[in-house]
Amino acid sequence: MKKPFAVAILWAVTLASMAADSSPSSGPATSTGIGQARQAIEVKNYDLAVKVLSQSDEKSSADWHNLMGYSLRKKTPPDLPAAEKHYQMALEKDPKHRGALEYYGELLLLKNDLPGAEALLKRLEKACFFGCEELRDLKKSVADFKAKK
Repeated sequence: MKKPFAVAILWAVTLASMAADSSPSSGPATSTGIGQARQAIEVKNYDLAVKVLSQSDEKSSADWHNLMGYSLRKKTPPDLPAAEKHYQMALEKDPKHRGALEYYGELLLLKNDLPGAEALLKRLEKACFFGCEELRDLKKSVADFKAKK
């Protein structure tokens, strides 16, 4: 009786962790502003993603702020101060937003703020109890940063 219950709990936690994935590559592209922005990001058209997101009526979501921050950070030239504000807003709305934790950590590394990036890495470890792509990516970015120093 105990074994099936444990398996059911593990399965439920696994499904919940998959559903919580909110990185730009998650989910199918849709006709919404966020979906159109994801499509633009996939083809690395960050200026278009910023434009689409700016015209979107979904500005109150953590996903919107995460995508806007990502697009502002990746566009040429990047707007790091604005990107940082959007990552902070995403994390205010959803403190466990895996995409925002990863991307904000990467932005902090661009600013040579290793302690800040490591603090976000610790938060991401808690948000990704069983591991996730965002955690692996930020761990690699932190390790690469340390290797260059």
